[in-house]
Amino acid sequence: MRQGHERVRVRVEGLVQGVWFRASTQREAQSFEITGWVRNEPDGAVLLEAEGRPEALEELLSWLRDGPPQARVDAMDVTWLEPTLNEAGFQVLR
Repeated sequence: MRQGHERVRVRVEGLVQGVWFRASTQREAQSFEITGWVRNEPDGAVLLEAEGRPEALEELLSWLRDGPPQARVDAMDVTWLEPTLNEAGFQVLR
């Protein structure tokens, strides 16, 4: 079991679809050794769950507040969850 891991669910609203938000989130998460997934929501938001060291998750949350250059983040809802410890890698879901 990986000690010191946390999990977070984040809903990001704004201009976040069609601007490489999911792919950029995957790249950032991988650079921080974070596991989880990201997907587009039908209402135009992006939803993700990420798991890793608390410091790494804080770095990802900081990046998500702006996202990639083409994005505009209007709101971010963050919910802390119990870690699952059963994922490998960070996936873009369709």
